[in-house]
Amino acid sequence: MAANVKELMAAANAAVPKITSDEARKLIAESDALVVDVRDAPEVQASGKVKGALNVSRGMLEFRADPDTPYHNAEFRRDRPIILYCASGGRSALSAKALKDMGYEKVYNLGGFTDWVDGGGETEPAG
Repeated sequence: MAANVKELMAAANAAVPKITSDEARKLIAESDALVVDVRDAPEVQASGKVKGALNVSRGMLEFRADPDTPYHNAEFRRDRPIILYCASGGRSALSAKALKDMGYEKVYNLGGFTDWVDGGGETEPAG
């Protein structure tokens, strides 16, 4: 049976913990967590991003995370926590679930960029 977006979101939210800005800051400081912005480039250009975050659009995530593709980014390591966010939390939840399915164990959903900003998190211009 085919799944709809509501079911995909429910599965993603059940598989991946949602964390607060404070929890994310702690993971970044203590565990060298990789922060990944899965928004598209125009969104990041318009608003900036979490300081130090890597922008990988949702459509390229699996390719950047898989060491067996020519598009792999070495920042993706299975021994490193990964924190994902997007505009409102939907794409980051689906992205986090995809990483879990690929064997990444320490994956977290920060939710939306505004969650980070509202929580006092540092930002920087897209670059």
